[in-house]
Amino acid sequence: MRHDLDLGGILISPFVAYAAGALLILVGLRAIFARIRFSRYVANPPLVEAGLYICLVALLVVLF
Repeated sequence: MRHDLDLGGILISPFVAYAAGALLILVGLRAIFARIRFSRYVANPPLVEAGLYICLVALLVVLF
């Protein structure tokens, strides 16, 4: 289990770091999805991206 992050005397929850990391991964995946035109294969692309973001956060929490 990670400890709180200390940024200039402000304690940040590790979950915030996981959420930011998942957002960075999702930005990279969105570029890949745009290149392969992923939106053609799903009915609601924003809903798929939101679900993927939740899965990425959960994966980061479990692995790190």
